[in-house]
Amino acid sequence: MRSADNVTPCPNEDTGAGLVFAVAAYVLWGFLPLYLKALSHIPAAEVVLHRVIWSVPLAGAVLVAMGRTGDLREALKSPRMLAMGCVTAALISINWGIYVWAIATDRALDAALGYYINPLFSIFLGALLLGERLNRAQMVAIALAAGAVLVLALDAGRLPWAAIGLMLSWGFYALAKKQLPIGPNQGFLLEVLILTGPALAYFSWLVAQGESHFMAGDAVDTWLLLGCGVVTAVPLLLYANGAKLLRLSTVGILQYIAPTMIFLVAVFVFDEPFGQARMIAFPMIWAALVIYSVAMWRNRRR
Repeated sequence: MRSADNVTPCPNEDTGAGLVFAVAAYVLWGFLPLYLKALSHIPAAEVVLHRVIWSVPLAGAVLVAMGRTGDLREALKSPRMLAMGCVTAALISINWGIYVWAIATDRALDAALGYYINPLFSIFLGALLLGERLNRAQMVAIALAAGAVLVLALDAGRLPWAAIGLMLSWGFYALAKKQLPIGPNQGFLLEVLILTGPALAYFSWLVAQGESHFMAGDAVDTWLLLGCGVVTAVPLLLYANGAKLLRLSTVGILQYIAPTMIFLVAVFVFDEPFGQARMIAFPMIWAALVIYSVAMWRNRRR
């Protein structure tokens, strides 16, 4: 998300509130694999439907408290806005599904890789689709990231599809989100409202088939699925309000908190193998991100 709806932009300086909001969001995203791992025995699609359904009341309550429900009503009356919302809703649901599946199938390192690469992919999209010019540092960073993916592909005999899927879905989501002329909090609620119909239909089908894990005897599963709304909506809303109060360069640096925490959880908690190929690929990614960040910081100072 890009901005808050009840604050005045502060484009040229960082604020303490913005830093707290953004860091809290990234730290919560970093811990999310631990929560999702507890749901790894439940199909990813079922987890995603509960992320959607239980995000609605929380996001709705935030919008009511902010007094911005009128913006949402206007969006729901606009066919163009609804069409754009359907695109962003589809992309975020795909991203959620891949991420939940990656954690459940011991591919958290691939998830970290996908989110590390994402800012570089966004630069590439900007050059490819928006005509933005790449400087030398950006080209070097993108080449290093591509080389890291190639190393992993050659080692495994296949592309790291979870990482690629997360990179593509989030990169195009961010691009589409930029074109959505509505505030981030309203936009998030619009997306989950659009997804609620399909989610409820799938939930009803699971119940009819006797395959639903919600209120099916295990109280822990039920509470964890209920909590999916909180772990989904709260970080997104925190980030939406934090990014508004920080410089772009600061947000660019902070975004590495989440994949770094995912990486550490994958290696030291989930005990995922960190073989020779990853020992080559991840330092290449880190080097690319250092080059990208330093160049961005210098441009910002200029």
